[in-house]
Amino acid sequence: MIGCESTFTVDKIVLSNILGQVKQGKIQLPDFQREWVWDDEHVNNLIESISLSYPIGTIMLLEVDRNVATFQPRPVDGTQGVAITPDYLILDGQQRLTSLFQSLFSEKVVNTRDPRKKPIKRWYYMDMMKAITDNGDRSEAIISLQEDKTVRNFRGEVVEDYSTSEREFEHAYFPLNQLFDCASWRRKFNEYWNHNPAKGELFDRFESLVIECFKGYLVPIIFVNKQTPKEAVCQVFEKVNTGGVSLTVFELLTATFAASNFRLRDDWKERAKHITQNKALKDIKNTDFLQAISLLVTYKNQLEAKNDGKPENEIPGVSCKRKEILKLTVEDYLYWADRVQNGFIEVAKFLYSQRIFVSTDLPYQTQLVPLAALFAWLNQSSYSDNIKSKLSQWYWCGVLGELYGSAVESRFARDLPELDSWIKGGDLPKTNEDANFNPTRLLTLRTRNSAAYKGVHSLLMKGGCMDWRTGSTIDEQLFFDSVVDIHHIFPYDWCIKNGIDAGRRDSIINKSPLSSTTNRQIQGKAPSVYLIAIRNNFKLSKDRLEEFLRSHAINPEYLWHDNFEGFFTDRERRLLQLIEQAMGKTMNRPSIPEVESEEDYEGLQEEGN
Repeated sequence: MIGCESTFTVDKIVLSNILGQVKQGKIQLPDFQREWVWDDEHVNNLIESISLSYPIGTIMLLEVDRNVATFQPRPVDGTQGVAITPDYLILDGQQRLTSLFQSLFSEKVVNTRDPRKKPIKRWYYMDMMKAITDNGDRSEAIISLQEDKTVRNFRGEVVEDYSTSEREFEHAYFPLNQLFDCASWRRKFNEYWNHNPAKGELFDRFESLVIECFKGYLVPIIFVNKQTPKEAVCQVFEKVNTGGVSLTVFELLTATFAASNFRLRDDWKERAKHITQNKALKDIKNTDFLQAISLLVTYKNQLEAKNDGKPENEIPGVSCKRKEILKLTVEDYLYWADRVQNGFIEVAKFLYSQRIFVSTDLPYQTQLVPLAALFAWLNQSSYSDNIKSKLSQWYWCGVLGELYGSAVESRFARDLPELDSWIKGGDLPKTNEDANFNPTRLLTLRTRNSAAYKGVHSLLMKGGCMDWRTGSTIDEQLFFDSVVDIHHIFPYDWCIKNGIDAGRRDSIINKSPLSSTTNRQIQGKAPSVYLIAIRNNFKLSKDRLEEFLRSHAINPEYLWHDNFEGFFTDRERRLLQLIEQAMGKTMNRPSIPEVESEEDYEGLQEEGN
């Protein structure tokens, strides 16, 4: 039976006690807390609420386990940077506690911002006369002065000056950072006014109505127990984080590793230089790297448990979900990091072999995570033709089956062990089994937003399609020169003039990779016209030009006769052959109906079911 013991307790603590612990460093921030400063208005509103004994919300503190390295702490902004191990870390309430400490407890000027988010420095005061006025607006009594404690007009001239204690006494401006130890300020105030009874009464009323509110103010505190698992702490933090910006697992792990004196961010920065210099990998993220490591750590643990003969229910699963990544240790990271880095380099080589050279043509970045993990697991730099063939088939099943668009962590967890097993003679991976390409999908592949669209494009280049003008293969050199894109075969304008429906006109069936120079020869002309122009302009024989066309899975006869219907049916068949070869699967090929939109395609899928 699962226990239901509480992971937290609730109490009310006097405000001055909390701020005192902040000053001493007994309460600090976990390093994953982002820097964020409230603006002047927020600070004023907070002070006003406490001065009126209004609630300011609950503070959440995590009890620190001194025997276990969890999160690297850092002192609250405005403290003296005390170097002690804290008793508690702030999970929720950073901005409130920082603002209150700096404005009420610190002898330093407060670092805040103006309404335009520009950094400013302010001292906070209370106008004692306005503060004790019946039915007065307390917010009007709170004064924030710039760093030199003056007020200036638009010409920069000083019109009010509160920069000395005498000026404070004269105007009865009480400095709020004296709230919790006001005896000295009061004595000097009375001496300045020669113990004037009226001024003494003013301070008495101010103390009763305002100062006592601060001194007696109780803050509700939720104390999260130190036994609470790290992943639960991170989840709690994100649920209550009023900053509204979700932390990445990399940022959380960076804070955890810092407690073991390992600078994860610096380590990743150096590794990223080597990985992202490959143009196909330039968008690889630190979280992708951590996912690959998590797959390897958990897969290794699983195999070791099986080898030890542990019962099935005690064998851990392979995973790269957030919870498992947060369990990684510095030792785990260091054991696998070099191999995973090399694994991603091998991925770049693999993508090159599939004619994917840049990240913009990458169908799924997510699919690279289990592939990099596999290369890291195999830990070698050369692979047999059999291994390459299997990896290629698995890759295209994922791309053309469109299986890596969302909720991919569970598929990753299967990919690594199943690919490892398949390479060694085991069963076909589930990704290969799950993959299906409905021929009607070709009609809705119209833009680079689709992984399958990019996939068909790459398959054409992998098949050796040649430029219609030069005969050069659309290879790495052409692609890196940024002269290749996917263009209409039967031009857009020609299709409109000849009543070709939009679905077929813009489908990838009517598109192919072409250099920009060649595409300018096409313009809006009929195929029979632009083919003659290409032949004449570039001194090509008919046979040679037709060889170029066939390399794009095009039957030239349909273009010479401007036969769109025959071309479309024939090229659809040829593209499906390319897809079948890549996936290692055959498919039913019903005649393709007219499909105008993605919604129509989804409807056809439903009918097929």
